[in-house]
Amino acid sequence: MVSYRTPLSQARGLGSAKHGVGAWIGERVAAVALVPLTLWAVFAVLRLAAGDYEFAVNWIAQPLNAVLMILLLGISFWHMAGGVRVIIEDYIHVALTKSALLILNLFVCGLAGALSIFSILKVAFGGGAY
Repeated sequence: MVSYRTPLSQARGLGSAKHGVGAWIGERVAAVALVPLTLWAVFAVLRLAAGDYEFAVNWIAQPLNAVLMILLLGISFWHMAGGVRVIIEDYIHVALTKSALLILNLFVCGLAGALSIFSILKVAFGGGAY
């Protein structure tokens, strides 16, 4: 049977949810922000490798280093959560599995990011002693 529906009428209601552009721009902004932060982190790790534990604790206790490290970790986990979300949305087609994986992704990235940031703050303000 020949269909007289236009391609537009066949696609109507199946299009975008109007949030794809924002997510795409967010991923790109995070990636651009990560470039200088990652370069700084590589330089910092090379510098820290030459020191001992006390040197590392004193280094992270400096406000600029602590803030840059927190930014690096926060943006990295946010970027990772967005990237994994896109993969799950594109390749998982069972609704229940997709929902469970999206929630798991959110919790794992959020928890890992929060623990990382907490660790930096603990060392920066508590001196790293337990």
